[in-house]
This record gives sequence, C-alpha cells and structure tokens, in this order.
Amino acid sequence: MKITVIHGQSHKGSTYNIARQLCDKLGGEVTEFFLPRDLGEFCMGCTSCFADETKCPHYEKFRPLTEALDEADVIILASPVYVMHATGAMKAFLDHYGYRFMVHRPEEKMFSKQAVCIATAAGAGLGSTIKDMADSTFFWGIARTYRLGVAVMETNWENVRPKIKTKIDKKTTAIAAKISSRAGRCRPSLKTRVVFKAMSVMQRKGFNPPDVEYWKAKGWTAGKTPW
Repeated sequence: MKITVIHGQSHKGSTYNIARQLCDKLGGEVTEFFLPRDLGEFCMGCTSCFADETKCPHYEKFRPLTEALDEADVIILASPVYVMHATGAMKAFLDHYGYRFMVHRPEEKMFSKQAVCIATAAGAGLGSTIKDMADSTFFWGIARTYRLGVAVMETNWENVRPKIKTKIDKKTTAIAAKISSRAGRCRPSLKTRVVFKAMSVMQRKGFNPPDVEYWKAKGWTAGKTPW
C-alpha cells in the first residue's frame, strides 16, 4: 500500500502525530509533504490550468506532489484548525488542483483511491476545516473519504490527556480497518457516480474545449466510466 500525506503545516504537533499513527496502522510506503515548505506558492488565478495544467507558473513546483498523489492508494490531508478553517498553506495547495475537479479534467486514478481528512483543534472549527479538504477529495473523484476530527484541547501533543489519546487510537484503528478492507476494490459512492454522470452529459458540449476533448478521448461522454 502506498500512502501520500499532505501536512498543512510544517511543525510536528497533534495533527502530524495522528496522521503518522494512522500511517503506522496501515503499513506500506509513506511519502510526506509539508506545507508551505514543499509548496508555498499561492494560486494566481490566471486560469492557465483550465486550458493546460503545464502552463501553471508553479507547475514544476507542484508536480512532485501530483505524482505522489497519483501513485498513492491512500491520500491523507492533515490540517490543524486555523481560525475555524484549514491552514492557508493547505488551501493554497488545494487551489492548484481546480483543473482536476470533475467539472473539468479529473484524473481517472482517483476513482479507485481512498482518502482521509484529519483535523485537530483546541476547541471548535473541526467540521469546517475537514470540509475545506473533503470538498476537494470529493470533486477529484476519490472513491471514499474518511473524516477524523479531534478536539485535543491542547496546543502541544505531549500535553494531550491520555483519555483523548485513547479515543484517537480507537478512531485511527477503525479507519485503518475500513481502508484495509476496501484496499484494491474500492468503488466510488453513489453520490460520486451521480455527479460524474451529470458531468458526462454536460461535457458532450461543454464550455471549455480542453475539458470536452479530454472527456471524449476517455470515452466518458459515450458511456465509459473510470471504475
């Protein structure tokens, strides 16, 4: 099993430790990226990617992350809560993949992958932070996304109470078991298939020629699916 982890921060606190705990339970080969260290650029809104992603001014910078996402069986997005949402670095990373949304040119490998969105907070903001990340995993077409939010009630992992760490251990064990049980045979949810079908109808004419040609070349507008 190949696992790619995108850490929405560069320090190794509670979010990092929970992501690593899950990786250890899954086993396999782990590739990690830390933001903004490994991708610190903000999307410029130039829309070049909607015609050709290689024309993005940051393409060479984020290509190693893209390759790791494509090679992974499991993708983990991990972000602490920053003012009720994901970190700016995580948002900047996700902004670079708008061209991969189902409404544009989704990567077919995504439809057999599993993802986990992890968030920690001293208190509130878990739901909105996880949604920031899970919106992208859904619209990328990832077959299954698991959500793990924990109010650790601390700013330092070493100070997190044993009772909370026990709860975290149970949650990571449960998610690891679900992922392992679906490994190699994960199919998209009904919601994903419905959205994909709607996009296939739209792309028969479409509004962006590169997207229309992409879907046509894949055979997706003629009834084929990537799963």
